[in-house]
Amino acid sequence: MLKEACPECTGDVSVAPEVELNEIVECAECMAELEIVSREPLIIALAPETEEDWGE
Repeated sequence: MLKEACPECTGDVSVAPEVELNEIVECAECMAELEIVSREPLIIALAPETEEDWGE
């Protein structure tokens, strides 16, 4: 397992070594949705909020 600090609560986030780029994972401590920004080195960031497109 790969580990990185959650950008929201600084808790440990563990992900499988085969995690995909741009995959969304969840912090077990604060439940924040996080996006895999880079695999080597492992970098995670808060996932962007989904926006309504209102049918556009």
